[in-house]
Amino acid sequence: QVQLVESGGGLVQAGGSLRLSCAASGRTFSTYEMGWFRQAPGKEREFVASISWTGGTISHADSVKGRFTITRDNAKNMVYLQMNSLKPEDTAEYYCAAKDPSRSWFEYWGQGTQVTVSS
Repeated sequence: QVQLVESGGGLVQAGGSLRLSCAASGRTFSTYEMGWFRQAPGKEREFVASISWTGGTISHADSVKGRFTITRDNAKNMVYLQMNSLKPEDTAEYYCAAKDPSRSWFEYWGQGTQVTVSS
């Protein structure tokens, strides 16, 4: 079992930056692939970024490439999403998620943290 708690969301002007954090509990955290997803009002949840348990494989959605960076610290059971050059279209609820390497879906989810970017 993995429990996830996000923090770091808030209101920021376009062009600004935020750093989201995800605190994970569970002895097997370091073996899980971690991801960030987001969901804007009236839209489906979408993939933002993911990172393998070693940190050696990283993926970012095309819409955030060059602006967002996912990292993890297995010693601290933490995952981060550094978001720079924020745009109003980045406004959404952001979720942290965890996936067992043997599965093809993210099975553990946090409660979300709201990011609002004003123009």
